Amino acid sequence: MSADVRFPTALQMVLSVALADHDGFRCTSQILADGLGSNPSFIRKLLIPLTSEGMLVAASGKGGGLHLGRPASEISLRDIYLAVTEQKKVLPARQDIPGRCRISANIGEFFGAVADEAETAMLDALAQRDVADSLAEVLRLDEVRVGRATRDVGPAVAAQTSPPLKGSPEPSPVRSKRRVGQA
Repeated sequence: MSADVRFPTALQMVLSVALADHDGFRCTSQILADGLGSNPSFIRKLLIPLTSEGMLVAASGKGGGLHLGRPASEISLRDIYLAVTEQKKVLPARQDIPGRCRISANIGEFFGAVADEAETAMLDALAQRDVADSLAEVLRLDEVRVGRATRDVGPAVAAQTSPPLKGSPEPSPVRSKRRVGQA
């Protein structure tokens, strides 16, 4: 069974769009796919629920691209999770258990209750975080990372630790803004 990466990918997409809006950069599905190292069709598939729920909006024409559909402080991580996971259970129970003993006869009901408690706790934790706070935390982590890199290898090499996305301009030596999708 492979891991479900819809939520972490969608979270990175929304945070990348929030960063692009914050820094005044254009963001498209292709830029997201390149920055996330993901298949463009997977990115477009995740955009459907994110736009239908109003978290992201797509504008066409000059200056078009993806933008946040509402303020970052009004988009919780729970909203993102529920939009892209299609109500998939976090801990699905086995359905093919023969009721041959007291454990196997009751494990479905027992496990269902445990899984529901775990899912409620996870959704409550995600509801406590919004995109604005999450972006601020990621940017704080980046400052720490760049500070460590500067200390460890020097400023010239540290500036190269986050290469620009394919097709984006080279960073200026004076001040470079990070591009969408970069860590």
